[in-house]
Amino acid sequence: MADIGQATPAEGPVTPEEKTKALSSFTDGKSACPKPVIREHPILPKAGEKNVLITSALPYVNNVPHLGNIIGCVLSADVFSRFCRLRGWNTLYICGTDEYGTATETRALEEGLTPQQICDKYHALHADIYRWFNIDFDFFGRTTTPQQTEIAQDIFWRLHQRDHLLTDTVDQLLCVKCDRFLADRFVEGTCPLCNYEDARGDQCDKCGKLIVATELKKPRCKICSASPVVKTSTHLFLNLPQIEPKLNGWLEEILPNDSWSSNARVITRTWIRDGLKPRCITRDLKWGTPVPLEGFTEKVFYVWFDAPIGYLSITANYTDQWEKWWKNPDEVTLYNFMAKDNVPFHSVVFPCTLLGAEDNYTLVNHLQATEFLNYEDGKFSKSRGIGVFGDDAKDTAIPADIWRFYLLYVRPETQDTTFSWEDLMVKHNSELLNNLGNFIYRALTFVVNNFHGTIPTMDLEEPDTEMLAQVNRELQMYNFNMERVRLREGLTTILNISRLGNQYIQANKPWVLLKGTEQDRARAGTVVGLCANMACALSVLLHPYMPDISTQIQDQLAAPAGLNVVMDRLVCHLGPGHKIGQPKPLFEKLEAAVVQDLKKKFAGRQKE
Repeated sequence: MADIGQATPAEGPVTPEEKTKALSSFTDGKSACPKPVIREHPILPKAGEKNVLITSALPYVNNVPHLGNIIGCVLSADVFSRFCRLRGWNTLYICGTDEYGTATETRALEEGLTPQQICDKYHALHADIYRWFNIDFDFFGRTTTPQQTEIAQDIFWRLHQRDHLLTDTVDQLLCVKCDRFLADRFVEGTCPLCNYEDARGDQCDKCGKLIVATELKKPRCKICSASPVVKTSTHLFLNLPQIEPKLNGWLEEILPNDSWSSNARVITRTWIRDGLKPRCITRDLKWGTPVPLEGFTEKVFYVWFDAPIGYLSITANYTDQWEKWWKNPDEVTLYNFMAKDNVPFHSVVFPCTLLGAEDNYTLVNHLQATEFLNYEDGKFSKSRGIGVFGDDAKDTAIPADIWRFYLLYVRPETQDTTFSWEDLMVKHNSELLNNLGNFIYRALTFVVNNFHGTIPTMDLEEPDTEMLAQVNRELQMYNFNMERVRLREGLTTILNISRLGNQYIQANKPWVLLKGTEQDRARAGTVVGLCANMACALSVLLHPYMPDISTQIQDQLAAPAGLNVVMDRLVCHLGPGHKIGQPKPLFEKLEAAVVQDLKKKFAGRQKE
């Protein structure tokens, strides 16, 4: 099978050698298929195997995730983790809610609840949404745990013992009306760099630059709109310049490997180009991981320092042998999934934290960041309530797998993309209904209606081996793209295979052959038998993208056990005499009137 570093699969006319190999693999390759991975918890690294640890950026607990959040983090990571298991790799996928910080305190005040009650409420809401979207975590945890406190404080003490911490005063914005220091995201004002009037206190959405809240022009409290005042407070800083040589040494090994998304490499190089500066790691809050150092015990860790440690503590809540994953860089390959605005914290700041702690931590090998998914003519925004949110999707009567398909079809891998209701309808009706669904339903109904539901004998001829070789190229391309986390291109190869299948049926016209001689009828049997096996392969390739549809196809095929392994050759899993189940249409047409109603219903406002 194709693996990282191998050449791109063949192009140009299919060669005689490809046809010979394709025929051999189809007829005799089943015995060489590896067995599927069986998930037995707790999943731990295994010596001599490829051990893959996958994380998606921890969603803020106090907001409902929108479609952009879902594709940027949890869904992309879910597709890749499912592929890894099909690939036979020993894989652990963890995520959880990020629960500490001012945002939680503020939401608790708004709703008349305690911060813990807010976290409990919204953690359950997140879990329900991801469950509906078929996100298959091995463990979905949270950061408000004793393990978080223990691990974060241990890392803090290791940094302190190695003199990587500094003390300095900070000018902070205090809202006198609310009687609280304002976290960066609860201050808005005019960007000092580009004059955008709605810049946040930590970053400007328009120019993308990180900013300091006290440098905002005309700052205003996001809670009450009053003008905050500047007040000085003493805080602890992580001495990033001191750790920078270690970071640069690590980045020099990682970045040339092309194992990070392009935007992650660009953003990281931009951050380190002008040298790093000390970064504050404490905040004057009550809801957070307490700072254990004398003189600072009334403060908590700043969320940027604390939240990435949640990956470790969530794994520790999953298994007490968490260090086998997180202190094992020689045997574990770590993938981080996130949107591009999270890159600097995962590529620079958090690695500095772990490098400075000097405890053999596993550092990210593959940092996969998406661009932004926009909504119709604007942007998704939690704070402004623009766009379709996760709990809205299930109210549309559109199945989760259709949402998964479209979000992955428009996944913003190299540039910003846009969610569009009209485009969702077009892609669903053309690619799913008329291409993929049409091919599988036609193939299976031919078997049921003309061969008593039994796979007929297949005597492969030249056009068949040509088809097999073309399908094998697509299978190789699927592996090539998926191993490089090119999820959109992986989906394209699936649709290419079903398109080849439709063309093959049209070219061979089995409905005509069935009316001819006995030899013609036998030829029709070869065509539909081969198509049924293509449908079987498609069910496996679809599993990472559309798991429910994958299961439906395999049920209709009465597919044998042990099927869910990714191969780079089409193998005959459904041999002559195999009895299939009852075929049913996989998709129903999305009508324009329905889509227009949905567009009006979800016109960019988060429901109350």
